[in-house]
Amino acid sequence: ARGRMTAAELVQLLRLEKSSVSRMLGRLVAAGELKESAGDDDARVKHLQLTARGKRTVRAIHAHGRQQVTTALQQLNPSQRQAVAQGLGAYAGALQACRGTDTAPPASPITAITVTAGYRPGLIGRITEMHAAFYARDWGFGSFFESRVASGLADFSQRLHEPCNGIWVATLHDRIVGSVAIDGQDLGPGRAHLRWFILDDGCRGSGVGRQLLGEAIAFCDRAGFESTHLWTFKGLDAARRLYESAGFELAHEAPGDQWGTPVVEQQFSRPGTPRKA
Repeated sequence: ARGRMTAAELVQLLRLEKSSVSRMLGRLVAAGELKESAGDDDARVKHLQLTARGKRTVRAIHAHGRQQVTTALQQLNPSQRQAVAQGLGAYAGALQACRGTDTAPPASPITAITVTAGYRPGLIGRITEMHAAFYARDWGFGSFFESRVASGLADFSQRLHEPCNGIWVATLHDRIVGSVAIDGQDLGPGRAHLRWFILDDGCRGSGVGRQLLGEAIAFCDRAGFESTHLWTFKGLDAARRLYESAGFELAHEAPGDQWGTPVVEQQFSRPGTPRKA
């Protein structure tokens, strides 16, 4: 796809030692996979190009690779395949950033994410799973926290018919990878509670969290809540920056263990736009 290249360009692309690239190219030329040609402007510059034999070899390598990947993925269920796709997308982006090149990275599967409102089958279990996995791995939360998330979601799902309540999920190929909810009842009249804001690991930094939060805030403004509140804890810096960018401010901070593990709990609040009578 790149056409002709010089040995120096390959050294930069592959990030290998010049001597290693020279030896490799020499063997490929000798094997008839590559051919050299003089540059149009400078005969001392040697351009490298695949021969017909080399193109057949590349096609065979690609076909073998696709077959290997297809066979392996067939052993996984749809959720596992999606997790692999997300992980590879995140890795490709990180590798591109590490290389620091101007070449655009391959299209990420993240672009296929859609955000929808309302209940969907599996919502309670999947949102609970994402919370339990993230907070257990990074913060040591246990079964108390997981059961609290599950029971809270189960109760809330029975109140979704109320116009003051709403939930939004981000899905990737029909798998939930993010969520946020607004509970307009449990804090009393005029006060909204932002709850269950979570993203799957492979979606962090993709902009999906900002989109979900935007949907929730827009819902609060349309509903005319006097204020919106959320509870979190110190140390979740990326989430805090997102909250503050949406107009939330730290209202209270104190040690606590409402989630079953001692943390410095934080309450963030955002003024609303009450509807005129």
